[in-house]
This record gives sequence, structure tokens and C-alpha cells, in this order.
Amino acid sequence: MSSDASDEWKKWHEQRVEAVSEPYGPLALTGTHWLDDHPGGRLPDIPGIWAADGDGLVLTAAAADGLTVDGRTPAGEVRLAADTGAVAAARVAYGERRLVVLVREGLWGVRDFDPGAETRRVFGGIDATPYDPRWSVPGRFTSYGEDRTVRVKNHDGRERGLELVGSLAFALGGREFSLQVAAQGDVLWAVFADSTSGDGSFRFRFLYPAAPDAEGRTTVDFNRAQLPPCAFADHFICPFPPPGNTLDIAIEAGERNLV
Repeated sequence: MSSDASDEWKKWHEQRVEAVSEPYGPLALTGTHWLDDHPGGRLPDIPGIWAADGDGLVLTAAAADGLTVDGRTPAGEVRLAADTGAVAAARVAYGERRLVVLVREGLWGVRDFDPGAETRRVFGGIDATPYDPRWSVPGRFTSYGEDRTVRVKNHDGRERGLELVGSLAFALGGREFSLQVAAQGDVLWAVFADSTSGDGSFRFRFLYPAAPDAEGRTTVDFNRAQLPPCAFADHFICPFPPPGNTLDIAIEAGERNLV
């Protein structure tokens, strides 16, 4: 085993534990509220009146509500776009809580991140299998030419589109496999399950291979398979694996479950 690779994996694992447990990490999410589910604009345990308005939201609040927008107390209506940065930088705050505006397929919602969430207090770590070089193999990416959108069920029970950009082929244990992948910034993104899913590991996991080179080459390293955000808080809407991404092999590597 390469000690360098093992050491790098340990650093990665430690950074993952720190990231998910930080004050506004995924463990802090206590609610995702879709405005269509609250036609009066009153969200559970959140002051103000929230209304979708075309390409944004309108928040109506008074000083007595205790909200701040950009660090200031609002008076009347404030127009909000979707938050795209770090949770801690969300425009709307309610004490220590951060209220993150999001939009999915034209539907607007508000996420409530609370550093005092019970999930943060009881978090004991991430159960992850130690680094094993057998789970890090060459991969070859083939673009679809044009993106394909498939409808997949999400963790909240709703179906949404998942935009796929190509397939990623690799070999494990002398067998050939492939995953349909999306793109997130400069890396690929695979949502996958395997024969351990739901029995030894979470029901599905995420993998982020590096961007392929000009010939489509990258590395498929299941040592860095990640628990999806919905493993840390039920209020995330994570997509389930698309067709073909449930592998008939036990991927006994990477993050498995919460401790």
C-alpha cells in the first residue's frame, strides 16, 4: 500500500468529518420548506411572509420578526434571489440560524440551518473503510455529446430531473462496469448504489472523480465514496441513482454510514 495515498486519504477523511460537523454544515439543516406547500407564505417556525415572485422571492418582514437581511433589520418587502454561496453567507439570518433561498425546477423554497441542531450535538463521526488501493482504478469518460436529463426519485419522495453528461467505464476484480455521470464544476459526479447499499452502507453514495483529460482518462477511487447530504439530515433532497448505476458488486470502501 502506498503510504502517501493512505496518508492523503486520512487527511481527506478528517476534512470530511470537519466539514459536515461545522456550524453550518449538512448536520445543521433542520428544514426545507417549499413555498407551494405554504400558500399563505408562513413557514414553520420562521417569521415573515415568504412569496415566490417570478425569478425570485419576496420576503415581507418587520423589525419585531427578528430577521436580518444582509446584516440589517428589514422593514417591509425585500426581494431575494437564490443563495449560491456558503450557507454562512446567506443573506437572511434569524439569530444564529441561516435561511437559505433555493430554487429547483422553478419551485422556490427556504432551507433552515441551525448550529444548535440536535443532529450536530449527537454526531459521532463517519464510519469509513480504511484506504485500500484495490478500490482506486483507471477510468475512461465518454461524453454523450449533448446532456441527457433523466427523471429520478429524490430522497424527499419527489421526482426531479438529473442532467447526465456521459458514462464512466472502469474495471474491478476483472469485471467491466460503467456509471452514468453528471458534472459539478470541474469534476464528475456519480450517484451510485452497490450490493452493500442498505446493508452495510447507506442506501446510495456519491463519487466525485476528477475531470477527465483530453483522452477521457481519470481515476475512479471508491475509497472516496461519500455519504450524500441526506445521510446527515432528512431535509436534503438528494437524487437516487439513475438507471444503470446500481452495481452488482460489494463496494466495501469509502464512507459507509454515520457513527
